[in-house]
Amino acid sequence: MPIITYRDALREAMDEEMARDENVILLGEEVAEYNGAYKVSQGLWDKYGSKRVIDTPITEEGFTGVGIGAAMAGLRPIVEWMTFNFSIMALDQVINNAAKMRYMSGGQFKVPIVFRGPNGPAEYLAAQHSQALQTLFVHIPGLKVVAPATPYDAKGLLKSAIRDDNPVIFLEGELMYQWKGEVPEGEYLIPIGKADIKREGKDVTILTYSKPLRVVEEAATELEKQGIEAEIVDLRTIRPMDEETIYRSVKKTNRCVVVDESWPMVSVASHVGWMVSRNCFDDLDAPVELVTGEDVPMPYNHRLELAAQPSVEKVINAVQKVMYLT
Repeated sequence: MPIITYRDALREAMDEEMARDENVILLGEEVAEYNGAYKVSQGLWDKYGSKRVIDTPITEEGFTGVGIGAAMAGLRPIVEWMTFNFSIMALDQVINNAAKMRYMSGGQFKVPIVFRGPNGPAEYLAAQHSQALQTLFVHIPGLKVVAPATPYDAKGLLKSAIRDDNPVIFLEGELMYQWKGEVPEGEYLIPIGKADIKREGKDVTILTYSKPLRVVEEAATELEKQGIEAEIVDLRTIRPMDEETIYRSVKKTNRCVVVDESWPMVSVASHVGWMVSRNCFDDLDAPVELVTGEDVPMPYNHRLELAAQPSVEKVINAVQKVMYLT
């Protein structure tokens, strides 16, 4: 099976869907002639031309609104935000138009649009450009929110997102674009709303998604040396969430740690922790533990920057806590 980067997997997904359906278009800052700020769209402008791969001004609210209107008119736009930090400028369009239009029109308008780009901390970007903003979008009825952590999942889920008749928030990660993994040749789809067990285990369930998966996998390897078998559940989609897989795993292991790089208050992690506590209460042998980003703006100093994010050590400590080893 070919091994390709996360970046290439996203490009393959868009290329295949644009070839399959002429209504699929891509728009955003520098996506055409410059091949994308992170080169995800490299070669697509040469292949499909300026009517389907469209460079926009630096106006997130403007081109996001154009994309939503195009979706209502029958196209299937992919809107690339250069970073989700810039999506804040477009929240009015996303929340009040994309997410609500199908409901407000009684189903007369579909809004088949994907908003994609890098989300979450990177390096040396400080407080305004290194934020994990998924909680803002998960909060909104009418949106689907997808956060794949591997090239295989990224390709299959992006293709499903493009075909979906609802607005989909597609979270990538600046530090993930060079990650490599196996991606089969030929078409495949991964359904939105299905988690994946990345590692089987019997002692503790670790729930995570997106970039922290690698931290969790490294922690699980270290925990194995201590005789602890961790089961890793990659949520992949955080709205809607695959509660069945979550509960089945927790009821098997009787312990749960949730790892999320966003801030802790009113976060995806805190909601998942509540869900598990409420629905698996009689099966839990310990309270659910959360490992999240620290409740501070992201520092610029690299040592402090790392300290503000989930780490292998923090995950191991949380697992040892639910195992009553500390």
